[in-house]
Amino acid sequence: MSLKFDFSNVMEANIGSTHGLSMENIEALSGKGLSALKEFRERAEKEELGFYNLPNQDALCDEIESYAETVRKRFDYFVHIGIGGSALGPIALQTSLRNSHYNSGQKPKIYFPDNIDPDWLHELADQIDVSKTLFHVVSKSGATAETAATMLYFMDFLTSKLEDDFYKNLVFTTDPAAGLLNQIAREYPIKCFRIPPGVGGRFSVLTPVGLVPAAIAGIDIKKLLSGAADMAAVCDTENMLENPAFMFAAIHYLYMQKGKNISVMMPYSNKLKDMADWYKQLWAESLGKRFDLNKEKIECGQTPANALGATDQHSQIQLYVEGPNDKLITFLEVEQFKNDVELKNHFTYIPEFDYLQGKTLGQLLNAEKAATELALTNNQRPNLTIKVEEVSEENIGAYFFLMEAATAFAGALLNIDAFNQPGVEEGKVATYALMDRKGYKQKKKEIEAMFAKKQFFVIG
Repeated sequence: MSLKFDFSNVMEANIGSTHGLSMENIEALSGKGLSALKEFRERAEKEELGFYNLPNQDALCDEIESYAETVRKRFDYFVHIGIGGSALGPIALQTSLRNSHYNSGQKPKIYFPDNIDPDWLHELADQIDVSKTLFHVVSKSGATAETAATMLYFMDFLTSKLEDDFYKNLVFTTDPAAGLLNQIAREYPIKCFRIPPGVGGRFSVLTPVGLVPAAIAGIDIKKLLSGAADMAAVCDTENMLENPAFMFAAIHYLYMQKGKNISVMMPYSNKLKDMADWYKQLWAESLGKRFDLNKEKIECGQTPANALGATDQHSQIQLYVEGPNDKLITFLEVEQFKNDVELKNHFTYIPEFDYLQGKTLGQLLNAEKAATELALTNNQRPNLTIKVEEVSEENIGAYFFLMEAATAFAGALLNIDAFNQPGVEEGKVATYALMDRKGYKQKKKEIEAMFAKKQFFVIG
């Protein structure tokens, strides 16, 4: 693991006292941080903080790797059915650690249909032979509407092709005992992997949720967990000022107090683009809360946004440099790209190209990052950098654990439950009611009454 956290450009020495922080500001929170760390350890021992223990799963890795080898021999296609935390982490693993054109030359081809757009799913169905496709259905409860609907959609194709043998093309990752998928698995001999107790969807990438598709794609999941374990040890230090997870959380917490309620994640690497998407869900769903642990209304949280360097220097940076100073930007930087060659000026009669002679695309990309960082800092716009030596299993595993631990620390500083999502549950209940799920008739009546009172303002 080689990962560095650079917070130089949030300190008042570099961006001034109006928008900068002092070490005294951060040190003042270290007592809360240490208390939180001790609580994390206690809850992890009781398996109430499941993500904390995930880096240590050697036996599970052996089981998954053996299963993945069988899958690669038997199937030509792999379709991962999940949404939210059941999809964003697995997608980020695939896009960061596999070739961008993986499906053009590898088998099984891997797909992540993480939405219920019927046209999109129809197009996927046209691309696969379901008789040669393994469908990985991921849901702790099995009741998630989008996951259940997508599974049922593909079941039409499976039963049509395979009849009573449809179950041979299914694998479930779900709760250890409860839930609807387990009901199905009790009727048919379907392979099941388990999501450990105390691990919510957005913290589940290092469970079979992410490890199964990663192993099938040929990612070294033991190295992934090794990197996470190394970062877990770093994030367990009691010196809070040397603890990167606490520092990331404390800096964001202090800027929330300053009214900077937008957290931008900006990778300067296409490989890391989906890591920012994963971060958005983790940060938004964990910290966006109406009430604190004392039941007092606080309506806290930051709106996460993502950008891609250098692409979004040509779309968003103007806003970040000269627009409202309400953002904290985190860059993801890669020090060494795996395929980086020197450029040559083949048009010697155009001297304007000469400055690129002998330089590499990686040098240019990181120079653009440094220039963006400089522009932000010169305009007193706080920014951070998470730097990895290279995009590797170890460093990706470290990044996942760092962000999860930082989220837990941020929840502790905000005095909220970072592991629930009551706002999401409210939407789920309304969806069930609108789709006439049994037991939600009264809720549907309430929704219909609300619509009846609604005043509509519509053009067209």
